Amino acid sequence: MTIVVGYVPTPEGEAAFDQAIKEARKAQSKLVVINSSRGDALVDKRYAGETEIEGIDERLGKEGIEHIILQPVRGHDAAIEVLEAAEAHQADLIVIGLRRRTPVGKLIMGSTSQRILLEADCPVLAVKAG
Repeated sequence: MTIVVGYVPTPEGEAAFDQAIKEARKAQSKLVVINSSRGDALVDKRYAGETEIEGIDERLGKEGIEHIILQPVRGHDAAIEVLEAAEAHQADLIVIGLRRRTPVGKLIMGSTSQRILLEADCPVLAVKAG
C-alpha cells in the first residue's frame, strides 16, 4: 500500500502529514511526501526549506516508515503534482490538509483541494488543522 500526502509548512500541512503518518503506520504503508512549487516567485512560503525536509525525513526514519520525499519545481500547480505523484506511485490513499473558511468561504473550497478531491483515482482523506 502507498499513501501520498500533500505537504506545505503550515498548520494544515502539518495536520495532513500527522494523519498520513498515522495511516501509514496502521496500514504498514510506504509514504510519499510531496511539497512542490511552481517556481514562478523568488520566495514561495509553501515550499519547505532544507531544514524542514530534513526534519520530515528524520521523523519518518524514527517512525520506521518507508518513504520518499519529492519537491518538484516544474511550473505545475500543487494539485497536478499530487495527482501525478499518486498515479506514478500507484497510491491507495491521498491525504491533504484543508484550511478553515469563513461562512462565505465555505461556499467554495480551495481550488487545489477541490481538484484533488474531484480528480483523484483513489480515496482522498481531507483533514483540518487543530
